[in-house]
Amino acid sequence: MTDTRSPIRSILIVGGGTAGWMTAAALAQAVPAGITLIESDDIGTVGVGEATIPPIKLFNDTLGIDEAEFLRETKGTFKLGIEFVDWARVGHRYFHPFGTFGKPFDLVAVHQHWLAARAAGSRVPLDDLSMAWGAASRGRFAAPMADPRSVASTFDYAYHFDAGLYARYLRRRAEARNVTRIEGKVVDATLDGESGHVAAVTLADGRRIEADLFVDCSGFRGLLIEEALGTGYEDWTHWLPCDRAVAVPSATGGDGMTPYTRSTARAAGWQWRIPLQHRTGNGYVYCSRHLSDDAATATLMANLDGAPLADPRLLRFTTGRRKRFWNRNVVAIGLASGFMEPLESTSIHLIQAGIAKLLAFFPTRAFEPRGIAEYNRVAITEYERIRDFLILHYKLTERDDAPLWRACRDMAIPDTLQLKIDHFRDAGRLVARDMDLFGPASWTAVHIGQLNLPDATDPLLHYGPGLAASSAFVDRLAGAIRNMAESMPGHADYLARIGARHSG
Repeated sequence: MTDTRSPIRSILIVGGGTAGWMTAAALAQAVPAGITLIESDDIGTVGVGEATIPPIKLFNDTLGIDEAEFLRETKGTFKLGIEFVDWARVGHRYFHPFGTFGKPFDLVAVHQHWLAARAAGSRVPLDDLSMAWGAASRGRFAAPMADPRSVASTFDYAYHFDAGLYARYLRRRAEARNVTRIEGKVVDATLDGESGHVAAVTLADGRRIEADLFVDCSGFRGLLIEEALGTGYEDWTHWLPCDRAVAVPSATGGDGMTPYTRSTARAAGWQWRIPLQHRTGNGYVYCSRHLSDDAATATLMANLDGAPLADPRLLRFTTGRRKRFWNRNVVAIGLASGFMEPLESTSIHLIQAGIAKLLAFFPTRAFEPRGIAEYNRVAITEYERIRDFLILHYKLTERDDAPLWRACRDMAIPDTLQLKIDHFRDAGRLVARDMDLFGPASWTAVHIGQLNLPDATDPLLHYGPGLAASSAFVDRLAGAIRNMAESMPGHADYLARIGARHSG
């Protein structure tokens, strides 16, 4: 008699790309089971996830990846945050920094002192209280200092990189740990008649591959999680209406290799700019109800800051999530689990988060229901928290120049987000919830950047030394950040200094 609580013997990953090879590399390091990955060279990858957020450093560190080597292999650059242009209104811009806004000098948040100073006549922008923007706006970069007394310890960073090169880099590492790659196209999945679990997949050439645990990294199609198991999908386009993107790489031009991503709002969506060592990634995410594919492509091509290096590529998607991320013996990771538009660079993070949860709730062959249920609860909660943060950007707009923006401004939003907007509008308070990926500085940047200015400040300010002290603090902090930023090396110089520039 088989002991169903015995360890998983075999894992089959269906699909390669960033999701598949991140999963393979991580599982190969943690699990002694046999790991096989099936991918087809004939099936392309989406490739929009070239910008990341700071937790990617933890993933790479866990795999023992050297930062300079990683940047060389992926032609990567550093990222200090995202600049948002024309989101609140045309002509307005702000920065979402990685890290904090300065260092508080009392129990009141820095942005509260900024609000008080502003009321007293200060014209220092909130962005100037962020070390990340201090460096980013000057095209500078250096690693954060470890000394907590220094303002140079208050920022964080992530990366821009070529997702295709990252997948190939991880493939080499995974195969060195005995991950088996099979070239082929999956055309069918066989379910076990008793349990309903996926028993095997069949390839176009007739090969049948069995496994205990299946990881679906097949992209939007959801070959196992949806086509085989009929898990269902929750559509969020009534809150996040963009459903298409056109993408194209270009030669580096304009502002050059900036240490930050740029998101520029357009009439029917927004355009991304992601600078790498060898090119710049560009794309226009838009709502097909308000713009044709041809018009979107024309807008994108007219707003490149360098010559295009390939033909533009069209992508279709539905923002939302699977109703379950783990169903029976199938775990969906990456686009197979859902799609969150790349506005805040969460695509690769959600792959990383799915892998981390899989390891935290790694099953036996019994596939314990309690563990699967908790995996789904945590994954769904995290998705919904990110969803709310993205909706915030669309909801908080004063733009009245195009139907998309008027609809977003007037739309009903989830109660979980409305609560946060109302609290901040009352007195600049930040309300945290379980599984919030983005912290206080991120929410502050978008609230204030998109002009959700509070009606009052924190009552604790009334017990402090007064508006003059807040103004002086803001001036000192902005000055310290400016001086530190100007002492940093240029972004390209720093990459060269640590041996991270790609010479080929």
